[in-house]
Amino acid sequence: MNSVALDKIGAADFERFRSMFYRKTGIHFEDSKRYFVDKRLHERMKATGHTSFKGYFTYMRFQASGEEFQNLVNSMTVNETYFFREEYQFEAMTREIMDELDGYRPAGEDLRIWSVPSSTGEEPYSIAIYLIEYWKGLAHRDVELISSDIDSNVLASAKKGLYSKRSVQNIPLPLVKKYFKEINGQFQLSEDIRESVSFTLANILSGSNMKQFRHFDLIFCRNLLIYFDDESRKKAAHVLYDAMKPGGYIFLGHSESMSRISSMFKVRKFGDVIAYQKPLAGGA
Repeated sequence: MNSVALDKIGAADFERFRSMFYRKTGIHFEDSKRYFVDKRLHERMKATGHTSFKGYFTYMRFQASGEEFQNLVNSMTVNETYFFREEYQFEAMTREIMDELDGYRPAGEDLRIWSVPSSTGEEPYSIAIYLIEYWKGLAHRDVELISSDIDSNVLASAKKGLYSKRSVQNIPLPLVKKYFKEINGQFQLSEDIRESVSFTLANILSGSNMKQFRHFDLIFCRNLLIYFDDESRKKAAHVLYDAMKPGGYIFLGHSESMSRISSMFKVRKFGDVIAYQKPLAGGA
């Protein structure tokens, strides 16, 4: 069977798509990403039976369910991570930050942690394992762990909790044996850890969508802002600030700096680890 020929995506088409995708997600594709974008667009055109970009773009934009736009987002976002990535931040969390937060909050009130983007779940599950293994405060303080992503496919994968050997290679072997079961060369995370994380779909730059994300004590937002331009980073900083309780902390990726984006946060150092704090009421 002959494959259907797809029309070439022109420069004006690329710009039209790039502008729309940026408005919707805050993600800006440089010209150097043109080959990647064209390839993904052609894949979605083929999957939906469209030979022209114009026909596909109209179908995607005006589809009432929004399902195809979500499929497009899923195909355009890159999700590569592994367990215990940038582990020094988890160490700072269990060594100092959780105790500090525990001291701020009334007895009986859960500490709330948000991991965004979740990708395929390695980060939030790493947080859960680290807390269980290394934070003694769990004996008297419950923790609510929520993780979000714009990509519905990776959220489905995260909930399954099935990982490659590469994903778990940085976890000490005793912990791999404790929390995973090897099945045909893959590693199935224990049900207890999987049930400790609530996964949700979220677009951090969607104002209406983000109002439900509030009152977090600690946020991990690592290697997301690098995909945004300056304007989107500033908008995201405000969203994250509003999502935090006074005195709460946020970790960014090693190549990201909140100080270059916003002056709302206080820079805190825990050894060599940098975190950004929403000031306590009264400016403390």
